[in-house]
Amino acid sequence: MKFALFSIMMNVPNAVSGETLTSQQKFQNILKQAALAEEVGFEAYGVGERHGEPFLSSSPPVVLAAIAARTSKIRLLTTVTVLSILDPVRVAEDYATLDHLSEGRLELIIGKGNDPRHYPLFGIKEEEQWESLAERYALLKQLWNEENVTWQGKYRPALEGVTTYPRPYQVSIPVWHGSASSTNSTELAAKYGEPLFSSNTFHPQAKYKALIDHYRERLAYYGHDPKKAIVGSGAGSLYLANTREEAISRFRPYYDAFQGTGAALHNNSPFTGLEDSIENGPTLVGSPDSVIEKILNYYEAFGNQVLSISVDGLTEAEQREQVQRFADEVAPVLRREIPSDVWETVKPTSSASLAI
Repeated sequence: MKFALFSIMMNVPNAVSGETLTSQQKFQNILKQAALAEEVGFEAYGVGERHGEPFLSSSPPVVLAAIAARTSKIRLLTTVTVLSILDPVRVAEDYATLDHLSEGRLELIIGKGNDPRHYPLFGIKEEEQWESLAERYALLKQLWNEENVTWQGKYRPALEGVTTYPRPYQVSIPVWHGSASSTNSTELAAKYGEPLFSSNTFHPQAKYKALIDHYRERLAYYGHDPKKAIVGSGAGSLYLANTREEAISRFRPYYDAFQGTGAALHNNSPFTGLEDSIENGPTLVGSPDSVIEKILNYYEAFGNQVLSISVDGLTEAEQREQVQRFADEVAPVLRREIPSDVWETVKPTSSASLAI
């Protein structure tokens, strides 16, 4: 199994200390997180996209470019790029630029997003989100794969003979499809034969398993081999301690504080409390052994080769403690138990990118 650390850059008062970081401090915290992830052996670091308080992640390509300058080998993910609201021309340009600045370490995870506030902000209706995502993604692929593109659609002005620059550094920038709540996302991933990344954050395992199963079924329908499916999965909050009881005690203030946020209320978690979320949901709170056991259980259901975790909301000292402890005590066991050839080889680059 391979591992990604990610952040949606939610900047709220710390539930234990009460400290609130300035925006500048939070940006610096994210850069430190990414450097630490590379230092301790995570394969990828991701930045989400949100538009509105308390999130500072409205410009993932800019943040990831800063991370690219401070790292040398870790893969850079978007978790997710809210393509349902973005201009594909701008996306093609921004992320091709980032692909060069990172020397081909970029991978997109696309989706319709998880915050309904962005629809009126960018001029589409929520009921249009899936149609918009499908149209914009088809255009993005065309812009990256072809030159002199002529195109007409519903969600942006027509194009006539357009070639976006720069061209991507990689021959093909890898794209994953974020999946959280609807078979529309799994259908789109299967249609293109591209990897799926399940959010696996707020609900019981069965909900996400059904979506992953649908993805594999539809891969076969579109003529792709479901045995070659590549699946990534998120997880609930991470907190490791020597015992389950200690982990619950230390994490409970953070859990209680998060349950009062707009994001938690929007997602309408079905769990009755922290213990229920640990027992019946994706939350990774407990001893290293219990967390390993839980991740293996989810792997049996999902068949995921990649796992992403987040330590957002904790103090900076706790973030470092949790990331280091996961890298030392959890990741090595899972790497042995679960084979994964994702990110095993260097991505080829285009001939144009090698010109001097």
